[in-house]
This record gives sequence, structure tokens and C-alpha cells, in this order.
Amino acid sequence: MTEEPCQCSDCQRFYREHDRLIREFPTLKEQQELNWASLQSFRTLCGKVSEELQKKITELETDNKDSEINNHVNHSQITEALSEIENINAYLYSIEALMERIFEVKVSEQIESKFREVAGEIAPDPLNIDRLILNRLFHQASDKPDKETNSN
Repeated sequence: MTEEPCQCSDCQRFYREHDRLIREFPTLKEQQELNWASLQSFRTLCGKVSEELQKKITELETDNKDSEINNHVNHSQITEALSEIENINAYLYSIEALMERIFEVKVSEQIESKFREVAGEIAPDPLNIDRLILNRLFHQASDKPDKETNSN
């Protein structure tokens, strides 16, 4: 018996996004480009937030308007967050090095077609009319004993 996928809202959102990315980017080349763009946007965002936090630390250190206690708490919290973001950036650089190796892989159009075919199988379009009909049939079918007894 296979384990059922988690039904919590976070997991369901992940499954939908996962399937959407497969449907919209069904080739090796598209997945490579998508992952590269995602990685770069993550690095850009983390870099910009790091810059902003560095500015905030400088402001706190030069601003004497805040009380010593508030200044210390803010400074401490920002320093801790900055340290964590710097760790993220280090990991992102490592991932980028691995991604460069992934970009070296090229496949023929026949193999790209296989990617498209498999993508259609593992993440079919949820708005495809055949898929909608099939889903409707599944939801109407009595698959639990209590449904069978209630319908008799």
C-alpha cells in the first residue's frame, strides 16, 4: 500500500506549484533556465536585504536617539538575521557552482520530446476537459463503505 500524499494546505500548494512548473517548463532546457533564474533571483533578494540590514546597523550605531536597551535589542536582532542571510548566500553560491555543471548537459530534440511527454503524464493540465471529466467521475464514485450504504 502506498503512502497517501499529505493533504495540509502547505503541501497542497506545493503539489500544485510543482505540477504547474512541470507543465509550463516541460523540457530539460526550460527546467535548467527556470532553476537558474530562481537561484539568481534568490541571491539578488538576499543580497539586497543584506545591504539594507547593513545600513540599518550603521544607523543604529550612529543614532543616539534610541535608548541603549532598544538600540542593543535591534542591533542584536539585525546582526543575527544578517548572519543567517550570509549563510544562505554562501549556500546559494555553492548551489550556483553545481548549477553550472547542470547547464553543461545538452540533449537532442528527441530527448526533449520525451521530457514533454513525461511532463504531461506526471503533471497533467488540471483544466484539461478530459481531466475535469475524470475528476468529476472520481468524486461521484462511491469508494467508501458508508457512501454505498447511504445511497441504497
